[in-house]
Amino acid sequence: MPEQELEIPGRIAIIMDGNGRWATTRGMNRIDGHREGEKAITDTVRAGIDLGLEALALYAFSTENWKRPKEEVDFLMRFNKELLDLRVDEFHERNVMIRFIGRSEGLPAFLWDKMVETMELTGGNTGMKLNVAYNYGGRAELVDAAKRIAAEVAAGELDPADIDEDTVAAHLYAPDVPDYDLFIRTAGDVRVSNYLLWELAYTELVFIPILWPEFRREHLMQAIEEYNRRTRKFGALI
Repeated sequence: MPEQELEIPGRIAIIMDGNGRWATTRGMNRIDGHREGEKAITDTVRAGIDLGLEALALYAFSTENWKRPKEEVDFLMRFNKELLDLRVDEFHERNVMIRFIGRSEGLPAFLWDKMVETMELTGGNTGMKLNVAYNYGGRAELVDAAKRIAAEVAAGELDPADIDEDTVAAHLYAPDVPDYDLFIRTAGDVRVSNYLLWELAYTELVFIPILWPEFRREHLMQAIEEYNRRTRKFGALI
């Protein structure tokens, strides 16, 4: 289907899976796979800007990823700081608002400081929202939302009887971004892996076998084509 005929989903969430497998199948270190994956990140963000997405969410580091070998975790902390040094100015010039969703606890100061600097620099931008999930877990997000709601109840600022779905949504990490329209996971695994559990309730899920370092704009468009073949019912009969 020609790109100009496609309905472009407003909000896309991606699990960038397969860096390690890409490297090991080539006899390389897993770290080399992460470095190669940066090309896919940059290409995908640029494509999202060109398509006029409202929001693009990328799962960069999960709360479970701390279980990986220390060498790999330490590299990922340094590498993500390097990636910001490399790309922030470009994305800022293109009016992208970059936000990190997740917990700051445990992150090295050099990385968290760069994240804060990035959010302050791009916070006033009005273009695509780039939500980078870092030290993120979907269950952790819901726990943190519940804690904030409980604190408001304890302070007398919120009546428990008034708590509804909108209340929960308003206390998530990125409350200004509505639910995602399209979810993409690379590398062929068919699961959401504790990612955006609330926000993916009625999202169209697309799983593709391409390893993340090989992912490019054409693969994003293939997922959008699949999205266009779906009928979104949201529980109703159409």
